[in-house]
Amino acid sequence: MANSAYAQLENVIGQITLYQESAAQHAKAHSDQLTKPIGSLGKLEEIAFRLAGISGRLWPNLSRKAVVVMAGDHGVCEEGVSAYPQEVTPQMVLNFLGGGAAVNVLARQAGADVYCVDMGVNADIEHPDLINRKVVRGTANMAKQPAMSRDEAMQAIMAGIQVADELAKQGYRLFATGEMGIGNTTPSAALTSVLTGLSPEQSVGRGTGINDESWRHKIEVVKRAIAVNEPDAADPIDVLAKVGGAEIAGMAGFIIGAAANGCPVVIDGFISSVAALVAVRLAEQVKPYLFASHLSQEQGHATVLESMGLSPMIQLDMRLGEGTGAVLCFHFIDAALKLMQEMATFDSAGVSRE
Repeated sequence: MANSAYAQLENVIGQITLYQESAAQHAKAHSDQLTKPIGSLGKLEEIAFRLAGISGRLWPNLSRKAVVVMAGDHGVCEEGVSAYPQEVTPQMVLNFLGGGAAVNVLARQAGADVYCVDMGVNADIEHPDLINRKVVRGTANMAKQPAMSRDEAMQAIMAGIQVADELAKQGYRLFATGEMGIGNTTPSAALTSVLTGLSPEQSVGRGTGINDESWRHKIEVVKRAIAVNEPDAADPIDVLAKVGGAEIAGMAGFIIGAAANGCPVVIDGFISSVAALVAVRLAEQVKPYLFASHLSQEQGHATVLESMGLSPMIQLDMRLGEGTGAVLCFHFIDAALKLMQEMATFDSAGVSRE
């Protein structure tokens, strides 16, 4: 399986269209003719230029939007790293499927659909709307052994690509990544330390709201996981397998698959951004397709975004996950495209230039 999966991954990466700088420049030239001082709409203009560079069109149609929430459990919860019990993961999956979570509320407001994917929940969930791509029933305890085998990490990446393909075929053109998995800030911190060089003291955050003592313990757990597994920073799949998670691997694959389908992806907070960093390390050409939504309260998040050259659109002190920050930013993307389409030019409005 392994060799064929690597070949499939390379094939998908090869399908990613390179960013079209000429199209982005055309969008900038159009924007500079609109009735405003040049550059006065700041990041909204930058969003519009980047969307043009991705699509090759002045204003692509991104009206079909979806938030993809990937779920998985983590064996490292045995170490007491989370304020919540593991049973919350499947309970929250059912909440997403029932439309009652924060991300569902925000997605309805943004005109987006929510899809929930079981990548590695340690429970059997029966629901007609669940996308079941379960690779593991929770990862192993990474503080004692690798979280997954290399084959399992590859399966999760390929499953994420498959979900992106399926949704793109249904006509979705703009995606947000979200996640659910009690304990998943711990593998995300470990991935951050290995891939960016941050110390665990700098990468480990408070997650669901742990106290100082639990935070110090969580740092030691991350240190132990890295020492026990010795992940190879030059090999993203090795790092993902040893100190990652099934939903993180699934999001990394989803991002690669979305880019291969020409679709931009708005990434959510710390965990989604770590998955994006894995995707970028596997395929540098996905980077232009990524839009950072917000800066979360997890202390390693800013470094993860900086390592990809990304700047968040908003900072609202959020730390919920689920894709909540990402789906909020669908509004800004809609606004950027509307401005390009509907604003008058200086000539058409008879407005004098500077």
